[in-house]
Amino acid sequence: MPTLDNVFNAFVTILVTIDPPGLVPIFLAVTRGMNRQQRQQVSVRACVMGFGVLALFALVGAGVLSVFGITLPAFRVAGGLLLFFIAFEMIFEKRTDRKEKISDVAITRDMIHDIAAFPLAIPLIAGPGAISATVLLSGSFGGWLAQAMLVGIILACLLITYAVFVLSESIDKLIGQTGRSILTRLLGVILAALAVQFVADGVRALMAA
Repeated sequence: MPTLDNVFNAFVTILVTIDPPGLVPIFLAVTRGMNRQQRQQVSVRACVMGFGVLALFALVGAGVLSVFGITLPAFRVAGGLLLFFIAFEMIFEKRTDRKEKISDVAITRDMIHDIAAFPLAIPLIAGPGAISATVLLSGSFGGWLAQAMLVGIILACLLITYAVFVLSESIDKLIGQTGRSILTRLLGVILAALAVQFVADGVRALMAA
């Protein structure tokens, strides 16, 4: 069974890679012109689809790796490097710029009815970082009960994301541009530290093998 530290680290890692506060301005941008009820419908669909994608990788991600002959320690190193790159982007706000470009593309292509799936669910909620983190964490949650715990952690993170979407207008007014910038950088530093730990654990396991 995973320890309390494992559970807490999994929760923090998944929540930070999803980055709900960073999604607030993107959510408001892609739902521009919608009323509150329409935004709530988009929020529900996006979070449900994002949960489905992440839960699927939590349950079968390790199996997919084994099919390609990839060991979990090797993926842990690669995933840790990817998460560190995402943390670097968060600290220097390059990830926010990239997300805003994705949202602009969605609007210009008149995809207003499908924004729950793209770009919100994929690639903003269940993006490469969150998927990699989920697969990495699944290695520490062996057994059906532990996997159920991991799926529960993903569900908790998506419920928080849904709450942030519902309160997006109020949150955006409350924290403002400066608050978003500070929070994004702080979460980036935390994610960078977790990424380094992933790499260190992967290298240690590879050397032991």
